[in-house]
Order: sequence, then structure tokens, then C-alpha cells
Amino acid sequence: MIEIDLITGILGSGKTTFIKKYVGYMLSKGMKVAIIENDHGAVNVDMMLLKDMIGENCHIETIAGGCDAECHQRRFKTKLISLAMQGFNRIVMEPSGIFDVDEFFDTLNESPVDRWYKIGSIITIVDAMLEDKLTRQLEFLLGSQVANTGKIIFSKAQLADKDNYNNTLEHINLALREIKCVRKVRLENVLIKDWNELTDADMESIMNCGYDLYSYEKDWQDDKEGSSTFYIMHVRMELDKLKEIIPRLFTEKACGDIFRIKGFMKVENGWIEVNATRQKTTIEKIDEGQEVFIVIGEKLNQEGLDNVFKTNNLNDEYISIESVIQ
Repeated sequence: MIEIDLITGILGSGKTTFIKKYVGYMLSKGMKVAIIENDHGAVNVDMMLLKDMIGENCHIETIAGGCDAECHQRRFKTKLISLAMQGFNRIVMEPSGIFDVDEFFDTLNESPVDRWYKIGSIITIVDAMLEDKLTRQLEFLLGSQVANTGKIIFSKAQLADKDNYNNTLEHINLALREIKCVRKVRLENVLIKDWNELTDADMESIMNCGYDLYSYEKDWQDDKEGSSTFYIMHVRMELDKLKEIIPRLFTEKACGDIFRIKGFMKVENGWIEVNATRQKTTIEKIDEGQEVFIVIGEKLNQEGLDNVFKTNNLNDEYISIESVIQ
């Protein structure tokens, strides 16, 4: 049977970066791997970040979001059926940062998917410097993801210290208590390491970590209320202006409560990739991109976002589209 891994983590935790390391290790062993990417809509920024991995032994498939849970689960099932006969050794799924883990278990236990696949490892990525206060939705997601994980891996561990580790661990356990889950995570159960220093033994341990099943109280409907994604397309501005605007957006009440901003912009010498949360904004040069920013949050205000992006835009072609998260 084909093993399928689930890489969970709330928005901005570092799932895509980890997958590049994780799948890269599998490819170095001669394995044939398929990555399933899903996002909130037709524009999938994470796939752009992974596309340099595509080759003879690595295939990437996408599942578009923006539909109800039943529709999304049906798309996931159809994708798995289509991949079953293509000779993959491992499937790695990266869901969006608001993915309901139960959907994964439900799909893998359905016929005919259960004839070809078995769950391999469920891995949860958590920022080592996790902010103290998250929205109710993200607190629920953090707890529900950790409840079922086989391995918790801290991202950006090399930038944090022991106080950060302990605070993040305390936050994780609080999120578990909030959803009435009896699981308790200890620091020795967490992989805390600079990802550039992960060894083959580390990777083998991650690949074989499996998963756990703990019950918890599910309060999903209320948590979804007000969540949305905006696609801001055809934005060009001076790089210094962009560096000023992106961090400011997280404090602009007129824009709503922003969780994450990710995307690309064309500059004079090529493209840049933007990845921002309330804590940190990263802007890096890349070879190829797509003129889009994705703004994810709660109760986002299109007029407020347009006032920031459109006012500073040097491109006459400007589009902002809302995709409500289901």
C-alpha cells in the first residue's frame, strides 16, 4: 500500500519550507513522490514555491479550495484515486493552514481509497516563537492538529531560545485543554533543531513517526465565521514602499484582522517572494513568480485593502477578489 503523510500547521508555520526538505530527502533515496497541495482558491502560491522540485520522480497536484467541506473532500478522494496507479512510493499532502484534520481521516477510510493507501506520518509544524494570542479559529486548529500528530517540529528553532520553546509548548498544551483533549506535549517530544542541520537519522525518524488518535471537542462552525481570503493581483511598487506597507497592514484596523500575507511581485531585476505574519516579514529574490498577493484573515475589508494596495500601485491593472473560506 502507498503511505500518505499529512503535514499540518497553522498559517505561516513553515509547512512549505519543511516539505522541500522532507521530500528532497525522499528523492535523494530514489523514491517516487507525489505532493498534493491545496489552497483557498485557484491561485496556489505554495505550488509556485515547490515547482522547482518537479521532475521524473516528483509530481505535484493541486486541490482548489473555496468550496464546502463535502466538495473539497470529494476532490481530494478523486485526486488520490487518479494517483493510485502511477507507481508512487509516498504521497505528501500539504493542506491549507485552516484544514480540518478529520477530512484526512474520513477520506483515507473510504472505499476505494482504503484499498491503496494507508496513513504514514502526521507531522505538525509549529513556529518556535508562536505568538501569545491567536484568533479563536487558529487556537482550535492548533489544538486539533497537535491532537493527532505523530511528531511536532519547531520551525525557526535556531532563531529562538529556551524561553520561546517553553512558552510555545505552554501555548500548545493550552490549545489542547481548550478543546478538551487529554494529550499533553513535553519538550522532549518535540524536534527542536535548525532545519539545515537535520540528519538522515532525523528524517528517518520523521518518516516513521506515525500518528496518534486523541478525542477532542469540535467547535468548527463558529470558528469559520468571518474568515476570508483576498487575491490582490497586478501590484507593482517600489521595493522600499512594499517593505513599509506589508508590516503595517497587520495593524491597519480598516483592513480587518490579517493572519498572513504571501505572494510575489515583479521588480526591476526579476521577482521577489513575500511571506509575512504578524511577527515577521520575509522578502527574498526568486527566479520566477506570479503577480499576486494573497491576504488571509478574519473580517477582511476590501475597501481598506484597496486603499493600501491600489493607492501605492504603479500598475494600471489592479484586481482584488474575495474568496470566502469554507
